[in-house]
Amino acid sequence: MSRWRPPSVASTALITREGLERLRAELQELWHQRRPEVVRALSAAAAEGDRSENAEYTYRKKQLGEIDRRVRYLSRRIEVLKVPDSSRAPVNRIFFGALFELENADGVLRRYRIVGPDETDAALNWISIDSPLARAALNKGIDAELEVELPTGMATFTVMSIEYEV
Repeated sequence: MSRWRPPSVASTALITREGLERLRAELQELWHQRRPEVVRALSAAAAEGDRSENAEYTYRKKQLGEIDRRVRYLSRRIEVLKVPDSSRAPVNRIFFGALFELENADGVLRRYRIVGPDETDAALNWISIDSPLARAALNKGIDAELEVELPTGMATFTVMSIEYEV
């Protein structure tokens, strides 16, 4: 069995201003707080002697690798991300950053927000602009119907409200 995987689809390089600030804060926290702590712990574990049977040393090496991997990713990703100017978006249409409410065929209302792929959050119903639901909702107005292919099958929704955070 091979380890080859097809390359992942490139995600859209859009992000909200708050999302960009969160990523920058995460990068700062990793680089200036977490990494130095792990390096100190790694040095202390290395000083204990035989590294081949030192679980603390092995664990800290792995932890340092994970931190460095995330720092590299964030450093590269932050450089290419763009914050779109949502003040130009018409308030009666769904675009990036919109908070909108959909009603399904059963009359159930759900509220979503379209955000960048780096800041999606299922608990808050923040969906990626690359998701099928967001793609179907883009440029729709109030009372517009949209059909979208979900994992459970085709679903029809009606747009009930649209708003933008200031």
